[in-house]
Amino acid sequence: MMLRQGLPPRRSGAAGRSPAREPTPPPAAAPPDSAPTRLLTWLGRLGVPAAAFAVFQTLLGILPQSLAGEAARYCVAATAGVGVGVMVWLAAALLRTRATAAVAAPPPAPAPPPAGSLPELMDGTYQALRRGLSVIEVAGRGPLIGWPHSLAESDPPVHPTAFGTAYGLHLLLDIAPYDGRIRAGQVAETLWRLRLPGGGWAARSQGSGARPEVSAIVLGALARAGADPRLLEAEIRSCEVLWDPDHDASGLANTYVVTNVLRGLLRAAPGSTALDGLREVLVNGATADPARGNHRCWGAALATGRGNPAPSAAHTARAVVALDRAARVLGEDERQRTVREEGLRWLLAGPATPTGGIGDLQNCQEEVRRPDQEDPLHQELLSVRHFAAAWVARALMTDGARKVAAEEVGLPAWEAQLTTAVTRVQGMQRGGVWRWDDGPMGHPVWMAYQGLSVLRRHALMVYRP
Repeated sequence: MMLRQGLPPRRSGAAGRSPAREPTPPPAAAPPDSAPTRLLTWLGRLGVPAAAFAVFQTLLGILPQSLAGEAARYCVAATAGVGVGVMVWLAAALLRTRATAAVAAPPPAPAPPPAGSLPELMDGTYQALRRGLSVIEVAGRGPLIGWPHSLAESDPPVHPTAFGTAYGLHLLLDIAPYDGRIRAGQVAETLWRLRLPGGGWAARSQGSGARPEVSAIVLGALARAGADPRLLEAEIRSCEVLWDPDHDASGLANTYVVTNVLRGLLRAAPGSTALDGLREVLVNGATADPARGNHRCWGAALATGRGNPAPSAAHTARAVVALDRAARVLGEDERQRTVREEGLRWLLAGPATPTGGIGDLQNCQEEVRRPDQEDPLHQELLSVRHFAAAWVARALMTDGARKVAAEEVGLPAWEAQLTTAVTRVQGMQRGGVWRWDDGPMGHPVWMAYQGLSVLRRHALMVYRP
Protein backbone atom coordinates (compact mmCIF):
# COMPACT_ATOMS: atom_id res chain seq x y z
CA MET A 1 0.00 0.00 0.00
CA MET A 2 1.43 3.34 -1.00
CA LEU A 3 1.78 6.17 1.53
CA ARG A 4 -0.85 8.87 1.22
CA GLN A 5 -0.24 12.34 2.44
CA GLY A 6 -2.69 15.21 2.65
CA LEU A 7 -4.77 17.40 4.87
CA PRO A 8 -7.47 15.87 7.10
CA PRO A 9 -11.09 16.35 6.00
CA ARG A 10 -12.77 19.58 7.18
CA ARG A 11 -15.58 19.26 9.64
CA SER A 12 -18.54 21.55 10.24
CA GLY A 13 -17.94 23.78 13.20
CA ALA A 14 -19.89 26.43 15.09
CA ALA A 15 -22.98 28.16 13.77
CA GLY A 16 -22.34 30.39 10.82
CA ARG A 17 -19.81 28.01 9.23
CA SER A 18 -20.87 26.07 6.22
CA PRO A 19 -20.30 22.34 6.32
CA ALA A 20 -17.59 20.79 4.15
CA ARG A 21 -18.66 20.17 0.61
CA GLU A 22 -18.68 16.66 -0.70
CA PRO A 23 -16.51 16.14 -3.79
CA THR A 24 -18.53 16.29 -7.01
CA PRO A 25 -18.55 12.89 -8.74
CA PRO A 26 -17.43 12.84 -12.36
CA PRO A 27 -20.30 12.85 -14.89
CA ALA A 28 -21.36 9.51 -16.27
CA ALA A 29 -20.30 8.68 -19.80
CA ALA A 30 -23.92 8.28 -21.00
CA PRO A 31 -26.67 9.78 -18.78
CA PRO A 32 -29.79 7.62 -18.75
CA ASP A 33 -32.04 10.54 -19.84
CA SER A 34 -29.93 11.76 -22.75
CA ALA A 35 -31.52 12.33 -26.17
CA PRO A 36 -29.79 9.36 -27.89
CA THR A 37 -30.89 7.05 -25.09
CA ARG A 38 -34.52 8.29 -25.27
CA LEU A 39 -34.58 7.79 -29.05
CA LEU A 40 -33.18 4.25 -28.83
CA THR A 41 -35.59 3.39 -26.04
CA TRP A 42 -38.56 4.69 -28.08
CA LEU A 43 -37.45 2.74 -31.13
CA GLY A 44 -36.97 -0.36 -28.99
CA ARG A 45 -40.51 0.00 -27.61
CA LEU A 46 -41.86 0.56 -31.13
CA GLY A 47 -40.62 -2.84 -32.04
CA VAL A 48 -38.14 -4.10 -34.55
CA PRO A 49 -40.76 -5.03 -37.22
CA ALA A 50 -42.42 -1.62 -36.95
CA ALA A 51 -39.11 0.20 -37.32
CA ALA A 52 -38.11 -1.95 -40.28
CA PHE A 53 -41.51 -1.40 -41.99
CA ALA A 54 -41.32 2.34 -41.38
CA VAL A 55 -37.93 2.56 -43.09
CA PHE A 56 -39.14 0.27 -45.89
CA GLN A 57 -42.25 2.39 -46.52
CA THR A 58 -40.29 5.66 -46.42
CA LEU A 59 -37.66 4.50 -48.89
CA LEU A 60 -40.29 3.04 -51.16
CA GLY A 61 -41.93 6.44 -51.34
CA ILE A 62 -38.76 8.45 -52.04
CA LEU A 63 -36.80 6.13 -54.33
CA PRO A 64 -37.04 7.31 -57.94
CA GLN A 65 -39.48 5.63 -60.31
CA SER A 66 -36.64 5.31 -62.83
CA LEU A 67 -34.94 2.65 -60.68
CA ALA A 68 -34.82 -0.47 -62.83
CA GLY A 69 -38.24 -1.89 -62.23
CA GLU A 70 -40.56 -2.13 -59.27
CA ALA A 71 -38.71 -5.22 -58.02
CA ALA A 72 -35.46 -3.27 -57.62
CA ARG A 73 -37.21 -0.55 -55.63
CA TYR A 74 -38.76 -3.11 -53.35
CA CYS A 75 -35.41 -4.90 -52.87
CA VAL A 76 -33.53 -1.72 -51.89
CA ALA A 77 -36.27 -0.62 -49.50
CA ALA A 78 -36.55 -4.07 -47.96
CA THR A 79 -32.78 -4.39 -47.46
CA ALA A 80 -32.57 -0.99 -45.77
CA GLY A 81 -35.53 -1.80 -43.58
CA VAL A 82 -34.02 -5.10 -42.43
CA GLY A 83 -30.69 -3.41 -41.72
CA VAL A 84 -32.24 -0.69 -39.60
CA GLY A 85 -34.35 -3.26 -37.80
CA VAL A 86 -31.29 -5.27 -36.85
CA MET A 87 -29.50 -2.13 -35.60
CA VAL A 88 -32.49 -1.10 -33.49
CA TRP A 89 -32.71 -4.61 -32.02
CA LEU A 90 -29.00 -4.60 -31.10
CA ALA A 91 -29.23 -1.12 -29.56
CA ALA A 92 -32.28 -2.04 -27.49
CA ALA A 93 -30.62 -5.27 -26.32
CA LEU A 94 -27.53 -3.30 -25.28
CA LEU A 95 -29.61 -0.83 -23.28
CA ARG A 96 -31.48 -3.66 -21.53
CA THR A 97 -28.22 -5.42 -20.66
CA ARG A 98 -26.64 -2.26 -19.25
CA ALA A 99 -29.73 -1.50 -17.17
CA THR A 100 -29.79 -5.04 -15.78
CA ALA A 101 -26.09 -4.92 -14.93
CA ALA A 102 -26.47 -1.57 -13.20
CA VAL A 103 -29.25 -2.94 -11.00
CA ALA A 104 -27.54 -6.25 -10.26
CA ALA A 105 -24.08 -4.84 -9.55
CA PRO A 106 -23.34 -4.57 -5.82
CA PRO A 107 -22.36 -1.20 -4.46
CA PRO A 108 -18.61 -0.54 -4.58
CA ALA A 109 -16.70 -1.78 -1.55
CA PRO A 110 -15.49 0.98 0.72
CA ALA A 111 -11.87 1.92 0.17
CA PRO A 112 -9.44 0.60 2.79
CA PRO A 113 -8.49 3.13 5.43
CA PRO A 114 -5.49 5.18 4.33
CA ALA A 115 -2.12 4.34 5.84
CA GLY A 116 -0.67 6.74 8.34
CA SER A 117 1.17 9.65 6.84
CA LEU A 118 4.95 9.57 6.69
CA PRO A 119 5.31 12.15 9.50
CA GLU A 120 3.05 10.00 11.71
CA LEU A 121 5.12 6.91 10.93
CA MET A 122 8.36 8.77 11.69
CA ASP A 123 6.90 9.94 14.98
CA GLY A 124 6.07 6.31 15.84
CA THR A 125 9.67 5.33 15.11
CA TYR A 126 10.96 8.12 17.32
CA GLN A 127 8.70 7.07 20.19
CA ALA A 128 10.00 3.51 19.80
CA LEU A 129 13.56 4.84 19.95
CA ARG A 130 12.74 6.64 23.18
CA ARG A 131 11.15 3.54 24.68
CA GLY A 132 14.04 1.33 23.60
CA LEU A 133 16.84 3.61 24.77
CA SER A 134 19.14 2.00 27.34
CA VAL A 135 20.83 4.24 29.89
CA ILE A 136 23.24 2.42 32.18
CA GLU A 137 26.33 3.24 34.21
CA VAL A 138 29.39 1.07 33.59
CA ALA A 139 32.37 1.26 35.92
CA GLY A 140 35.39 2.65 34.13
CA ARG A 141 33.38 3.75 31.10
CA GLY A 142 30.85 6.16 32.49
CA PRO A 143 27.23 6.39 31.34
CA LEU A 144 26.25 4.50 28.23
CA ILE A 145 23.26 5.91 26.31
CA GLY A 146 22.32 3.85 23.28
CA TRP A 147 20.48 0.81 22.01
CA PRO A 148 20.95 -2.93 22.05
CA HIS A 149 20.21 -5.04 18.99
CA SER A 150 16.42 -4.82 19.29
CA LEU A 151 14.02 -2.07 20.32
CA ALA A 152 12.24 -4.61 22.54
CA GLU A 153 15.29 -5.53 24.64
CA SER A 154 15.63 -2.56 26.94
CA ASP A 155 13.24 -3.50 29.77
CA PRO A 156 15.10 -3.75 32.10
CA PRO A 157 17.91 -1.70 30.52
CA VAL A 158 20.56 -3.86 28.89
CA HIS A 159 24.07 -3.03 27.71
CA PRO A 160 23.98 -0.99 24.47
CA THR A 161 25.82 -2.52 21.53
CA ALA A 162 27.98 -0.80 18.95
CA PHE A 163 25.84 -2.04 16.07
CA GLY A 164 22.46 -1.14 17.59
CA THR A 165 23.70 2.25 18.79
CA ALA A 166 25.22 3.13 15.41
CA TYR A 167 21.93 2.48 13.61
CA GLY A 168 19.99 4.21 16.38
CA LEU A 169 22.19 7.27 15.84
CA HIS A 170 21.47 7.15 12.09
CA LEU A 171 17.73 7.02 12.84
CA LEU A 172 17.98 9.86 15.31
CA LEU A 173 19.73 12.07 12.77
CA ASP A 174 17.08 11.21 10.17
CA ILE A 175 13.91 11.83 12.13
CA ALA A 176 14.66 14.07 15.11
CA PRO A 177 17.71 16.25 14.50
CA TYR A 178 16.20 19.12 16.50
CA ASP A 179 14.62 17.13 19.34
CA GLY A 180 16.67 17.32 22.52
CA ARG A 181 14.96 14.46 24.39
CA ILE A 182 17.62 12.13 22.98
CA ARG A 183 20.87 13.96 22.44
CA ALA A 184 22.85 12.80 19.43
CA GLY A 185 26.08 13.98 21.08
CA GLN A 186 25.56 11.66 24.06
CA VAL A 187 24.83 8.73 21.75
CA ALA A 188 27.98 9.46 19.72
CA GLU A 189 29.99 9.65 22.95
CA THR A 190 28.64 6.22 23.89
CA LEU A 191 29.97 4.80 20.61
CA TRP A 192 33.44 6.08 21.50
CA ARG A 193 33.09 4.48 24.94
CA LEU A 194 32.12 1.17 23.34
CA ARG A 195 35.38 1.15 21.39
CA LEU A 196 37.45 -1.95 22.11
CA PRO A 197 40.80 -1.58 23.94
CA GLY A 198 42.78 -2.39 20.80
CA GLY A 199 40.70 -0.10 18.59
CA GLY A 200 37.64 -0.71 16.48
CA TRP A 201 34.28 -2.25 17.32
CA ALA A 202 32.62 -5.65 17.18
CA ALA A 203 29.13 -7.14 17.44
CA ARG A 204 27.96 -8.52 20.77
CA SER A 205 28.58 -12.11 19.66
CA GLN A 206 32.04 -11.56 18.16
CA GLY A 207 34.27 -11.53 21.20
CA SER A 208 36.96 -9.03 22.11
CA GLY A 209 38.51 -8.41 18.68
CA ALA A 210 37.38 -5.69 16.28
CA ARG A 211 35.66 -6.67 13.06
CA PRO A 212 35.67 -4.61 9.83
CA GLU A 213 31.92 -4.73 9.07
CA VAL A 214 30.99 -3.29 12.48
CA SER A 215 33.89 -0.83 12.75
CA ALA A 216 33.11 0.74 9.36
CA ILE A 217 29.40 1.14 10.18
CA VAL A 218 30.22 2.82 13.52
CA LEU A 219 32.78 5.13 11.92
CA GLY A 220 30.23 6.10 9.27
CA ALA A 221 27.65 6.97 11.93
CA LEU A 222 30.19 9.01 13.92
CA ALA A 223 31.25 10.91 10.80
CA ARG A 224 27.63 11.70 9.98
CA ALA A 225 27.08 12.95 13.55
CA GLY A 226 29.96 15.42 13.15
CA ALA A 227 32.71 13.66 15.10
CA ASP A 228 36.09 15.37 15.29
CA PRO A 229 37.84 14.58 11.98
CA ARG A 230 41.17 14.16 13.77
CA LEU A 231 39.74 11.48 16.05
CA LEU A 232 38.14 9.75 13.07
CA GLU A 233 41.35 9.82 11.08
CA ALA A 234 43.34 8.35 13.97
CA GLU A 235 40.78 5.58 14.46
CA ILE A 236 40.67 4.79 10.75
CA ARG A 237 44.45 4.44 10.69
CA SER A 238 44.33 2.06 13.63
CA CYS A 239 41.65 0.00 11.85
CA GLU A 240 43.31 -0.12 8.42
CA VAL A 241 44.45 -3.68 8.94
CA LEU A 242 40.82 -4.74 9.43
CA TRP A 243 39.91 -4.10 5.78
CA ASP A 244 42.94 -5.87 4.38
CA PRO A 245 41.79 -9.15 2.75
CA ASP A 246 45.05 -10.79 3.81
CA HIS A 247 44.24 -10.08 7.45
CA ASP A 248 40.60 -11.27 7.34
CA ALA A 249 40.43 -13.54 4.30
CA SER A 250 37.30 -15.42 5.37
CA GLY A 251 35.42 -12.25 6.33
CA LEU A 252 36.34 -10.20 3.29
CA ALA A 253 35.30 -13.05 0.99
CA ASN A 254 31.72 -12.38 2.15
CA THR A 255 29.40 -9.98 0.30
CA TYR A 256 27.77 -8.73 3.50
CA VAL A 257 31.11 -7.84 5.09
CA VAL A 258 32.57 -6.10 2.02
CA THR A 259 29.44 -4.03 1.31
CA ASN A 260 29.23 -2.92 4.95
CA VAL A 261 32.87 -1.82 4.96
CA LEU A 262 32.56 -0.02 1.63
CA ARG A 263 29.45 1.93 2.63
CA GLY A 264 30.85 2.84 6.06
CA LEU A 265 34.23 4.02 4.78
CA LEU A 266 32.67 6.10 2.01
CA ARG A 267 31.00 8.12 4.77
CA ALA A 268 33.87 8.20 7.25
CA ALA A 269 36.94 8.30 5.00
CA PRO A 270 36.12 9.06 1.34
CA GLY A 271 39.84 9.56 0.67
CA SER A 272 40.90 6.20 2.10
CA THR A 273 43.29 4.23 -0.08
CA ALA A 274 41.45 1.04 0.89
CA LEU A 275 38.28 1.98 -1.01
CA ASP A 276 39.51 1.18 -4.52
CA GLY A 277 40.75 -2.22 -3.41
CA LEU A 278 37.48 -3.05 -1.66
CA ARG A 279 35.46 -2.04 -4.69
CA GLU A 280 37.60 -4.29 -6.90
CA VAL A 281 37.01 -7.19 -4.49
CA LEU A 282 33.26 -6.62 -4.85
CA VAL A 283 33.34 -6.20 -8.64
CA ASN A 284 35.48 -9.32 -9.08
CA GLY A 285 33.12 -11.25 -6.81
CA ALA A 286 30.16 -11.01 -9.21
CA THR A 287 29.08 -14.10 -11.13
CA ALA A 288 26.96 -14.61 -14.27
CA ASP A 289 23.53 -16.22 -13.84
CA PRO A 290 22.31 -18.21 -16.88
CA ALA A 291 18.76 -18.19 -15.46
CA ARG A 292 18.55 -14.42 -15.90
CA GLY A 293 20.17 -13.64 -19.20
CA ASN A 294 23.72 -14.28 -17.93
CA HIS A 295 23.59 -10.97 -16.06
CA ARG A 296 26.12 -10.74 -13.26
CA CYS A 297 24.91 -10.88 -9.68
CA TRP A 298 26.12 -11.72 -6.19
CA GLY A 299 25.54 -14.42 -3.61
CA ALA A 300 26.33 -14.67 0.09
CA ALA A 301 29.97 -15.44 -0.70
CA LEU A 302 31.94 -13.60 -3.34
CA ALA A 303 32.66 -15.62 -6.46
CA THR A 304 36.11 -17.19 -6.68
CA GLY A 305 37.82 -19.41 -9.20
CA ARG A 306 36.89 -22.43 -7.09
CA GLY A 307 33.14 -22.03 -7.44
CA ASN A 308 30.20 -19.69 -7.84
CA PRO A 309 27.72 -19.03 -5.02
CA ALA A 310 23.96 -19.28 -5.46
CA PRO A 311 22.53 -15.93 -6.67
CA SER A 312 20.74 -13.86 -4.05
CA ALA A 313 18.52 -10.80 -4.55
CA ALA A 314 19.42 -9.38 -1.13
CA HIS A 315 23.17 -9.66 -1.73
CA THR A 316 22.92 -8.39 -5.31
CA ALA A 317 20.94 -5.35 -4.12
CA ARG A 318 23.48 -4.70 -1.35
CA ALA A 319 26.30 -4.80 -3.89
CA VAL A 320 24.47 -2.48 -6.31
CA VAL A 321 23.85 0.08 -3.54
CA ALA A 322 27.50 -0.03 -2.41
CA LEU A 323 28.83 0.29 -5.97
CA ASP A 324 26.42 3.15 -6.69
CA ARG A 325 27.69 5.07 -3.67
CA ALA A 326 31.28 4.37 -4.65
CA ALA A 327 30.61 5.66 -8.16
CA ARG A 328 29.18 8.92 -6.82
CA VAL A 329 32.13 9.50 -4.46
CA LEU A 330 35.04 8.03 -6.42
CA GLY A 331 33.80 7.91 -10.01
CA GLU A 332 33.93 4.65 -11.95
CA ASP A 333 35.48 3.16 -15.06
CA GLU A 334 33.65 1.34 -17.84
CA ARG A 335 34.10 -2.13 -16.33
CA GLN A 336 32.86 -1.08 -12.90
CA ARG A 337 29.84 0.65 -14.44
CA THR A 338 29.02 -2.41 -16.54
CA VAL A 339 29.08 -4.76 -13.54
CA ARG A 340 26.94 -2.39 -11.46
CA GLU A 341 24.36 -2.07 -14.24
CA GLU A 342 24.32 -5.83 -14.79
CA GLY A 343 23.39 -6.23 -11.15
CA LEU A 344 20.43 -3.93 -11.77
CA ARG A 345 19.48 -5.88 -14.91
CA TRP A 346 19.58 -9.11 -12.89
CA LEU A 347 17.18 -7.61 -10.34
CA LEU A 348 14.88 -6.28 -13.07
CA ALA A 349 14.77 -9.72 -14.68
CA GLY A 350 13.40 -11.27 -11.49
CA PRO A 351 9.66 -11.33 -12.29
CA ALA A 352 10.39 -13.16 -15.57
CA THR A 353 11.64 -16.24 -13.70
CA PRO A 354 9.52 -18.82 -11.83
CA THR A 355 10.99 -17.83 -8.45
CA GLY A 356 11.55 -14.16 -9.24
CA GLY A 357 9.56 -11.10 -8.30
CA ILE A 358 7.98 -11.85 -4.94
CA GLY A 359 10.65 -14.48 -4.23
CA ASP A 360 13.30 -11.76 -4.46
CA LEU A 361 11.57 -9.87 -1.64
CA GLN A 362 11.58 -12.71 0.91
CA ASN A 363 13.74 -12.04 3.96
CA CYS A 364 16.71 -14.34 4.31
CA GLN A 365 19.38 -15.21 6.84
CA GLU A 366 22.99 -16.35 6.66
CA GLU A 367 25.87 -17.26 8.97
CA VAL A 368 29.27 -15.61 8.60
CA ARG A 369 31.92 -18.00 9.87
CA ARG A 370 35.49 -17.07 10.77
CA PRO A 371 38.26 -18.62 12.85
CA ASP A 372 37.75 -17.55 16.46
CA GLN A 373 40.20 -14.79 17.41
CA GLU A 374 41.07 -16.33 20.80
CA ASP A 375 41.04 -19.97 19.65
CA PRO A 376 41.68 -20.49 15.92
CA LEU A 377 40.62 -24.13 16.25
CA HIS A 378 37.05 -22.95 16.79
CA GLN A 379 34.83 -20.85 14.57
CA GLU A 380 33.26 -17.50 15.30
CA LEU A 381 29.64 -17.44 14.12
CA LEU A 382 27.76 -14.27 13.21
CA SER A 383 24.07 -14.61 12.34
CA VAL A 384 23.05 -12.03 9.72
CA ARG A 385 19.51 -11.19 8.66
CA HIS A 386 18.74 -9.49 5.35
CA PHE A 387 15.71 -7.23 4.89
CA ALA A 388 15.47 -8.21 1.23
CA ALA A 389 12.57 -5.97 0.18
CA ALA A 390 14.32 -2.90 1.60
CA TRP A 391 17.58 -3.68 -0.18
CA VAL A 392 15.86 -4.37 -3.51
CA ALA A 393 13.89 -1.12 -3.21
CA ARG A 394 17.05 0.82 -2.41
CA ALA A 395 18.83 -0.69 -5.41
CA LEU A 396 15.90 0.14 -7.72
CA MET A 397 16.01 3.75 -6.48
CA THR A 398 19.71 4.31 -7.20
CA ASP A 399 20.59 7.00 -9.71
CA GLY A 400 21.24 4.65 -12.62
CA ALA A 401 18.26 2.34 -12.10
CA ARG A 402 15.78 4.38 -14.12
CA LYS A 403 18.12 4.55 -17.13
CA VAL A 404 18.85 0.82 -17.03
CA ALA A 405 15.16 0.00 -16.63
CA ALA A 406 14.24 2.13 -19.66
CA GLU A 407 16.70 0.11 -21.75
CA GLU A 408 15.83 -3.29 -20.26
CA VAL A 409 12.21 -3.84 -19.16
CA GLY A 410 10.60 -0.43 -19.63
CA LEU A 411 9.70 2.20 -17.08
CA PRO A 412 6.20 0.84 -16.25
CA ALA A 413 7.69 -2.55 -15.28
CA TRP A 414 10.37 -0.85 -13.18
CA GLU A 415 7.77 1.31 -11.41
CA ALA A 416 5.63 -1.76 -10.72
CA GLN A 417 8.58 -3.67 -9.23
CA LEU A 418 9.59 -0.70 -7.11
CA THR A 419 6.03 -0.20 -5.87
CA THR A 420 5.77 -3.88 -4.91
CA ALA A 421 9.03 -3.71 -2.95
CA VAL A 422 8.11 -0.46 -1.17
CA THR A 423 4.64 -1.81 -0.33
CA ARG A 424 6.21 -4.89 1.25
CA VAL A 425 8.60 -2.71 3.25
CA GLN A 426 5.72 -0.63 4.59
CA GLY A 427 3.66 -3.71 5.36
CA MET A 428 6.29 -5.08 7.72
CA GLN A 429 5.97 -2.21 10.21
CA ARG A 430 3.41 -1.41 12.87
CA GLY A 431 3.39 2.10 14.24
CA GLY A 432 6.84 2.88 12.88
CA VAL A 433 8.47 -0.29 14.26
CA TRP A 434 9.66 -2.91 11.81
CA ARG A 435 9.23 -6.49 12.95
CA TRP A 436 11.29 -9.48 11.96
CA ASP A 437 9.30 -11.61 14.37
CA ASP A 438 7.48 -11.19 17.68
CA GLY A 439 10.34 -12.24 19.97
CA PRO A 440 12.40 -9.85 22.12
CA MET A 441 15.05 -9.79 19.38
CA GLY A 442 12.47 -9.38 16.63
CA HIS A 443 12.43 -5.56 16.35
CA PRO A 444 15.98 -4.78 15.17
CA VAL A 445 17.13 -1.17 15.22
CA TRP A 446 18.86 -1.64 11.87
CA MET A 447 15.59 -2.87 10.32
CA ALA A 448 13.76 0.27 11.43
CA TYR A 449 16.52 2.37 9.88
CA GLN A 450 16.44 0.49 6.59
CA GLY A 451 12.64 0.47 6.37
CA LEU A 452 12.27 4.16 7.13
CA SER A 453 15.10 5.05 4.73
CA VAL A 454 13.23 3.31 1.91
CA LEU A 455 9.93 5.10 2.62
CA ARG A 456 11.58 8.51 2.91
CA ARG A 457 13.57 8.04 -0.28
CA HIS A 458 10.51 6.83 -2.19
CA ALA A 459 8.38 9.72 -0.91
CA LEU A 460 10.99 12.20 -2.18
CA MET A 461 11.28 10.33 -5.46
CA VAL A 462 7.57 10.37 -6.33
CA TYR A 463 6.87 13.88 -5.02
CA ARG A 464 5.95 16.44 -7.67
CA PRO A 465 5.74 20.09 -6.55
